[in-house]
Amino acid sequence: MFTRARSVPGLGAALALCFVAPTLSARQQPSQSAQQPPPYEPKVGMPGKDAVWVPTHPAVLEKMLDVAKVTANDVVVDLGSGDGRTVIAAAKRGAKAIGFEYNAELVELSRKLAKEAGVADKASFVQGDMYQAEFPDATVLALFLLPTNLEKLQDKILALKPGTRLVLNTFRISGWEPDERVYVGGDCASWCDVLLHIVPAKVAGTWRGEGIQLDLSQAYQKVLGTVTASGATTTIESGGLRGDQLTFSAGGTSYTARVDGDRMIGTTAAPTGPKSWTVARDRK
Repeated sequence: MFTRARSVPGLGAALALCFVAPTLSARQQPSQSAQQPPPYEPKVGMPGKDAVWVPTHPAVLEKMLDVAKVTANDVVVDLGSGDGRTVIAAAKRGAKAIGFEYNAELVELSRKLAKEAGVADKASFVQGDMYQAEFPDATVLALFLLPTNLEKLQDKILALKPGTRLVLNTFRISGWEPDERVYVGGDCASWCDVLLHIVPAKVAGTWRGEGIQLDLSQAYQKVLGTVTASGATTTIESGGLRGDQLTFSAGGTSYTARVDGDRMIGTTAAPTGPKSWTVARDRK
């Protein structure tokens, strides 16, 4: 409570200085805080270049890396990497991990979070269009994208080395059935499916050699066609690829083969014992 005071020479000036100095200091605060904006925080559902941003649930993310069997020997790539959580999680497992993200603010946030997690030496982020990204050395793609995004990327994905693992959160390329599917329960309420695809070798066409001919058609990892051997042609049943490993049966006989580019080295489980054979792709 203030009371009236007697007039004292110089007191007014002294009081004025006491009250003006704090006022000036207070006025300086807004300009100082304006130089340090609050940290960037992405909002779930915010629009991006190709899709809205929705982060992968932590339990789903860990299951994706489990199902893909990510190790320190892998190169893990995330397209549309958002806040970098997938890249950082893979780097924590020792893998070299790379994220491609269009939003420059998300890229900077990802780098900051990777540094805080102690994996900046293994986790890197590239700002740019994911459709223009090049990732020929990837051994694992870990993605949470819409089917429309995945379909635009499928040619690049299928061009990767056979055996490359593609692990997806919920959405997949139409017509490509997963090699493995896992549902993550617990507190995951939506987008809780983990889908594993193994990039298959390309085997469609005619293969000849050593008294055997294969005429094959292919839809992703599923293989149809015929086998001609000893003058008889039989229809392929249960034909499938897991990376570069081809298995099928025909005429009651089981076949296995490893695809090596334009060569295929196989074994026939005949009643008299396994028989080895080699065929080459017909380029005519």
